[in-house]
Amino acid sequence: MSSTDDDYVTALALKAGRGDKAALSQFIAATQDDVWRLLAHLAGAEHADDLAQETYLRVLGSLPRFKARSSARTWLLSLARRAWVDSVRHDMARPRKSAAEYDEVAAQEASPDDANAWSEAIDARLLLDSLRPERREALVLTQVLGYTYEEAAEITGVRVGTIRSRVARARRDLIHHTEAE
Repeated sequence: MSSTDDDYVTALALKAGRGDKAALSQFIAATQDDVWRLLAHLAGAEHADDLAQETYLRVLGSLPRFKARSSARTWLLSLARRAWVDSVRHDMARPRKSAAEYDEVAAQEASPDDANAWSEAIDARLLLDSLRPERREALVLTQVLGYTYEEAAEITGVRVGTIRSRVARARRDLIHHTEAE
C-alpha cells in the first residue's frame, strides 16, 4: 500500500461523506479486499462476509463524521476490528455447541480428496489460530496484510512498541509450535 493509494482512498471517503454516491462505490471497491482479508484472518473466512457487511454498515453511518485525522484505510480497518470484537463479545454471550456436535460437523466436512489439497492451508490456519488474539492480529496486519507497525498500532489503538512486541512474540510462538511437532 502506497501513500498515494491511501491518499486516493481518503479523498474518496471524504467525498462519500459529503454525499457523493459514486465516491462511496469507489471507496468500497478500493477497500473491500483489505477489510475481508483482515476479518478472514481474525474471525475465519466463514464469518468474513458477514463481518465485512457489518463494517460497511457502520461506515455508512460514520462517513459524514470522518475528518481524515488518519488515512481512511486505517480508519476503516479499525471499524472492521471493532465489528469483529463486537461479534466475539456477542458470541461469548451465546450458548456453545457440544463437543459431539463439533465432531459430527467435522466428520461431514472432511473428504480424502480435499485433505491433501488443503492440508498446508489448514496447518497454517491452525498455527495462526493457536496464537493469542492480540498477537495474531498484530502479525496478520503487519506480515500478511502489509501494514506498517505505525498503521497497525493506529488500527488496533495501541502503541507502536506494543505492536512490535506482539509480532515478535507471535513469531516466537509460531517457531515454538513448529519445532514442537
